[in-house]
Amino acid sequence: MRLGVHVGYWGLGLTSQQQLAIVQEAERLGYDSVWAAEAYGSDTATILAWLAAGTSTIKLGSAIFQIPARSAAMTAMTAATIDQLSGGRMLLGLGASGPQVAEGWHGQRYGKMLQRTREYVAVVRMALARERVVFRGETLELPLPDGPGKALKLTIAPVQERIPIYLAAIGPKNTALAGEIADGWIPTLFSPEHVAEFRGHLEEGATRAGRTLDGFDVAPTVNAFVTDDLDGARDAMRPYLALYVGGMGSRRQNFYNALVQRYGFEDAARAVQELYLAGKREEAAAALPAELIDLVSLCGPADVVRERMQIFREAGVGTLMISPMAWTLEERLDQLRRIAELAA
Repeated sequence: MRLGVHVGYWGLGLTSQQQLAIVQEAERLGYDSVWAAEAYGSDTATILAWLAAGTSTIKLGSAIFQIPARSAAMTAMTAATIDQLSGGRMLLGLGASGPQVAEGWHGQRYGKMLQRTREYVAVVRMALARERVVFRGETLELPLPDGPGKALKLTIAPVQERIPIYLAAIGPKNTALAGEIADGWIPTLFSPEHVAEFRGHLEEGATRAGRTLDGFDVAPTVNAFVTDDLDGARDAMRPYLALYVGGMGSRRQNFYNALVQRYGFEDAARAVQELYLAGKREEAAAALPAELIDLVSLCGPADVVRERMQIFREAGVGTLMISPMAWTLEERLDQLRRIAELAA
């Protein structure tokens, strides 16, 4: 099981040089990859290109590029450029985002996302292979049939023969799609205890494509905080989990809330959402059961975290993306070192 460091959304409390220092230390410690996120602040592509200049071996992952934010051709251009700049270190994570961001920020209708993702990935692969892009689908058509557009191909070549594509997914159909068309899967709030259900969906997709999951990378993002104060570690997780379970999306459509309900925390998920949407964020965080926090996080004393990491390994996780839940440079570096020691 490889370690990755997830730096999340850029600029939250640390300077750019401090963030770079964290990634450089992760590289020194043997972390395999660094992953950056985007919502409606910093964009992932710029951060990865900047990190590429300050590192030499660590792989550079987007977790994720939002599909509604870029055309498929633009994503291929960006991935190929970063791959060239970094000497072949790009890992291309893609995700559908959500209706609030897609429609409110990017002005893109959030509909037919399964089919849109399927066709988007097909065009990205075609472009990265430097084929002349001609595509006729339900959601994408290139070139447009009623104008002067012409079929083009990428003018630069990626270093890697095939840049790995990861899909972020938590729903059953999206997870199956990852198994069908992607090289890896990025789940959020991943529970290794429920891996049989997840693997069933991945295998369903792989079977549909006539392939196996050999070499397929399961790469969850996991919040981590190693400390002898178990309750304090759980409390460090609460604001993040409350945001996702309670406030990410709407009351009618919150994918993370639905996931937690599938884990068996139906009442708690509803209570957290009601409190969060009512503006009672601290109460929402306090309403999260300790059992749920322990299920989807790495928190507590070293022996507990080491045992938990082994459970993730046995569940078939190939890349464990670590997001240290610490807020100063020194604390984050300390957490990265502790996790590396426990994984050794």
